[in-house]
Amino acid sequence: MPYRHLHFRNYPHEKSVFIRRVIVAFLFLLIFTSALLFRMWYLEVDQFTHYSLLAKNNRIEVIPVAPRRGEIFDRNGIPLAINHLVYHLSIRKDQTENLNHELELLQQKLSLSDQKIDQINKKLQHKSSFREVDVLDLLSETQVAEYAANEFHFPGISIATSYIRYYPYGEYFTHVLGYVGKINDRDIRRLKKAELYKDYRASKFIGKLGIERSYERDLHGKPGYRVVEVNNIGKVIRTLNYQAPIKGKDIVTNLDVHLQEYAFNLLIKKQKDTKTGLVTVKQRPGAIVVLNPQDNSVLAMVSSPSYNPNDFVSGISSKKYKALLNNPDRPLLNRATLGVYPPGSTVKPQIAIAALTEGVITPKTTYNFPGWWTIPDTHSRKFRDDQRWGYGNVNIYKAIEKSVDTFFYQVVYDLGVDRLSLWMNKFGYGHSTGIDIKEESDGNMPTRKWKHLRFDTPWYKGDTISLGIGQGYWSATPLQMAKAASVIATEGRIGTPHIFKQFKDQPAKSYHEDSKAFSHVPKKYWDISREGMHLVVTKGTARSAFKNVSYKVAGKTGTSQVFGLAKDQTYNAEKLAKNLQDHALFTAFAPLNNPKILVSIVLEHAGWGKNAAPLAKEIMDYELIGKDNKPKN
Repeated sequence: MPYRHLHFRNYPHEKSVFIRRVIVAFLFLLIFTSALLFRMWYLEVDQFTHYSLLAKNNRIEVIPVAPRRGEIFDRNGIPLAINHLVYHLSIRKDQTENLNHELELLQQKLSLSDQKIDQINKKLQHKSSFREVDVLDLLSETQVAEYAANEFHFPGISIATSYIRYYPYGEYFTHVLGYVGKINDRDIRRLKKAELYKDYRASKFIGKLGIERSYERDLHGKPGYRVVEVNNIGKVIRTLNYQAPIKGKDIVTNLDVHLQEYAFNLLIKKQKDTKTGLVTVKQRPGAIVVLNPQDNSVLAMVSSPSYNPNDFVSGISSKKYKALLNNPDRPLLNRATLGVYPPGSTVKPQIAIAALTEGVITPKTTYNFPGWWTIPDTHSRKFRDDQRWGYGNVNIYKAIEKSVDTFFYQVVYDLGVDRLSLWMNKFGYGHSTGIDIKEESDGNMPTRKWKHLRFDTPWYKGDTISLGIGQGYWSATPLQMAKAASVIATEGRIGTPHIFKQFKDQPAKSYHEDSKAFSHVPKKYWDISREGMHLVVTKGTARSAFKNVSYKVAGKTGTSQVFGLAKDQTYNAEKLAKNLQDHALFTAFAPLNNPKILVSIVLEHAGWGKNAAPLAKEIMDYELIGKDNKPKN
């Protein structure tokens, strides 16, 4: 049958289905178009602000700019820590025509090792092609000149300048100034915890020790920024805005460069080989602290041996660092604030103040011991004097002058450990001095409770007796000894030792002094203690060092035992190894009635305390008389 065109009128059911389908398709198309138009309106109109900001952020970038670090000066304006201009090499891979060829040429022109080229390639591996990458620091002047002469060969390589920390006096100030070093992961964690990390995103260095660390926030400054426009692959197109960084604050310290050098050189020992004629230089282990007792400002602080802080700024080699760590003289230790020693007889003037004020003795009290002392009503060991036959009748003046141990054995026995510890805490023993560097030990002023917690044993009477001569469990730093001596020098004023003087172009900072702790001590007791110390340098244990001085001095020798002697054992330095010999201690201030300088010295394994006194005399001569004589080596 031939095909014929079909009409819906002949098939009403099919017509109805077709119309429904058209309506459904139209409605679906209408809904889809409406949704599309709504989405377009939502994106283009309702969310215009939001997405325009996102787009803007994609093309605008803020690059932080590191600030210049504040510099550090001595009290006379002489720079101690400065920012040294250096050159470094940067590479942008997108601007190099043939990176490998340019690096080969660069190696040839700048005399770079294969290892250095490998390091450069590693730095470039994970960096954007459109960012400058610092690949070589501290270029020499010869390298800079060679690059400049061949600059046209290196289209993607450039030389830029920056500032790096430099310490012109090197090892002389290491332990007091500290140094800066590259920021590591530990530093980052610390900065994030303090919510300061945003200020260091452009910085490479941070203070690690000493003043550099303690005043880091002031020295660092505030970063600036550069607002740049970048394209979709991160290439900088132009700079839109620039905010200059704020330089860190310059610090003026109380330190005196020339006094510091002079004191440091006193600890340098030169030896000449009689056969070869060669002269060797060795730094004697020890510490020297010089204060102005009127305000406890630190004029000099020496720890020997020392090391060059400039080695740490750009990263010290593992070989050098291992040598410092393994050095038996421990140059990394700041002996002035972290070295702990039994304070020896340097504490006797302070014990005298405590005993007089507590009524344990009077200015007229006299003892006569036969060269030894024992705990009353016991058969305990004999605590001996340094003079075998004793000193005859001894009052408080003579006890300090001759450093009579037996006198002070009796005094601390009557005083007791509880009262002794409380008094010595007032003088600063047993807790940090509060000096403005973080590297400081508390030392130890023992108590009954301390011994029980430390050794789980009770306190015995014999433990107290050793404290009478600054031995036993008692330990202190040279700075603590200096602070305790300054209380005697100022008749009861307690000040905090401080290195910081002021920010440059700003008024000097004032420091609080406390006189309440000793307000009940009569002036006559201070006079007794000071006169006893004056007798030490005129007639007593330090008289040979201070012959014919033109100013009045008060001083006290001390001998610090490295190990304890067995019962009735005698000390013989000649039979001992050097590292077992006693430390020599000395504290002194001058002029007597208006002290301007205070010196505290510890010479490790140097024997009797009188061996440290000549160094103090030379420092005082230098400061009070202005002699041009050089230290005797």
